[in-house]
Order: sequence, then C-alpha cells, then structure tokens
Amino acid sequence: MRVSDLDKTVQFYQDVFGLELSRRHESPRGSKLVFLKVPNSDEEIELTYFPGSGPVEVQEDLMHLAFEVADMNVFAEHIQNVGYEFSDGPTKSSSGSTFAFVDAPEGYEVEVIEKPK
Repeated sequence: MRVSDLDKTVQFYQDVFGLELSRRHESPRGSKLVFLKVPNSDEEIELTYFPGSGPVEVQEDLMHLAFEVADMNVFAEHIQNVGYEFSDGPTKSSSGSTFAFVDAPEGYEVEVIEKPK
C-alpha cells in the first residue's frame, strides 16, 4: 500500500492490529518500504512511501483488508484506548458474523470481523 506518512501508518497498524515490524528497506530509486508481519502468521503487509510521486489519494473501495477479532466489543474498547473509532458498524450479518470498519491514516478502510462462536 502506498502511503504519504509512513511513520503514522506503521504506528496505526502496530497499535490497532498488533502487527510487528518485520523489516525496512530503501529501494535504489528512493522508495522507503516497511514490512509488517501479522502475528502467528506468515502474512505480511508492505507499506511504501515515495515522496516523488506526490500525496496518496485513496479512492473509495480501492482495496479490501480484513482482520478477524475474537470479541468486537473488546476490540472497540481497544481502538478507543489508542485513539481510533469505527468508521462504520459494528453490523451483524445474516451469517451471524459481526463486522465493522476502521480507517487507516491514509484513508484505507480496514474491516474487522467477529465470527459466530
């Protein structure tokens, strides 16, 4: 994901979702890359900052990133404690799952899902 404020976005994913900084890299053309690891998984998210390309303007529904949470109420309290709130939801689906969205600093919408127990 391209971002305009690398440090703020890294902090968001660490604080809100508990992602771990895996590594940093700078490309030969000057792009700064940060890889964030999802705990207990091999999955990583790559954030890219390249000031020469101008500010990032995220269009609505550009991408979809989702994380499962064990308890939506506990997660809601957690994000409030770190300075965020849901941008939409929580909403109960017909399948019994509950979902909500929180906006990352650049405007990327991140979904959180609590599956039925």
